[in-house]
Amino acid sequence: MVLQDKRIVLGVTGGIAAYKAIEVCRRLIDAGAHVVPVLTENALKMVTTTTFSVLASEPAQTSLFEGPESIPHTRLGQQADLIVIAPATARLIGSYTAGISDDLLTATLLATRAPVLVCPAMHTEMWEHPAVQANLGTLRSRGVHVLDPEMGRLAGGDVGAGRLADPAAIVAEAMRVLGPNDFAGVDVVVTAGGTREPIDPVRFIGNRSSGKQGHAIAAEAVSRGAHVTLITSANVGVPHGCDVVNVSTAAEMLTAVEKHETADVVVMAAAVADFRPSAIEDAKIKKGDGIPEVLLEPTTDILAGLGAKRHLGQVIVGFAAETSDVEANARAKLKRKNADMIVSNDVSAAEVGFAHETNAVTIHLRDGTSREIGLGSKRKVARSVLDAVAEMRNQF
Repeated sequence: MVLQDKRIVLGVTGGIAAYKAIEVCRRLIDAGAHVVPVLTENALKMVTTTTFSVLASEPAQTSLFEGPESIPHTRLGQQADLIVIAPATARLIGSYTAGISDDLLTATLLATRAPVLVCPAMHTEMWEHPAVQANLGTLRSRGVHVLDPEMGRLAGGDVGAGRLADPAAIVAEAMRVLGPNDFAGVDVVVTAGGTREPIDPVRFIGNRSSGKQGHAIAAEAVSRGAHVTLITSANVGVPHGCDVVNVSTAAEMLTAVEKHETADVVVMAAAVADFRPSAIEDAKIKKGDGIPEVLLEPTTDILAGLGAKRHLGQVIVGFAAETSDVEANARAKLKRKNADMIVSNDVSAAEVGFAHETNAVTIHLRDGTSREIGLGSKRKVARSVLDAVAEMRNQF
């Protein structure tokens, strides 16, 4: 994983948003990072060192002088792979910009050559003040990464710009900063989820796809610097940094894909229905009216259409969820769809495929080779798929 064993200094400043830093810390730990919390004096008015010390990899630190080390900021700065300031107040931003060291956190910022991610949080008027924006502009010009705050409810009941970015978005941005960025400047389209083909206003023909694998691929692509369009029918968390197009039916997915069919990479992870009712009833079919006859017609084959219209240098990836003859079916699909690779899995296997948090797949490549990806997280599978895509793009 991008953050696995990475040493991250989590700087926490004051304000009500300091509570959110607890969730940021937890998510960084869950992502495999080694987290060292550094809390300012103002942060301690909102949170305690005990909470962060319990959650993090090392005890929380607060002082330049009261700890066991004589120069803690130097050690923290030199050993960090990344410093994340969440939340970052206007005061912290101003001190960092001016090179003023007046506590452990600002001293650490000045003593590091590691990348820094600043996540501001403050009232709208402060966020929009020319001095704050000028300071942030200066930091950006020096290579500091800034994750702008969101619109939302602020302290005191106010609503506006200045709310600390969602913890999931902060961790995703940390992954992007530390990621290989081998997809920087690459347009990637990912489809996800199972389509629903209506029979009447209540019922539909669908499948068991949760969309989790497609969403994991989208998240991985974002972390590697891609511009990602996620076309999804799934009701699961949307990865930070994606342009999202919500669809329901195969026809809606086709329309959305056609608008982005010139993307550099298209990953068709969605489970698109092969058939749909040829006629949709306007009202709910009643049981008392007897067993209805539902006539089906084929949907448009989106993957085959992409393969027929592909442009030079484009990489097209399809998925094949199978229950038997997995390799033979995947190889046939690879040739039939004119794709570059097919990612197959046996959805009848334990902990594989639909609704699970894990997956095990085989990546079948156009050149006849294949790669087995053993059981692991769907993010692990996503990483392997995009590794294969990156290698293929390097051959062009």
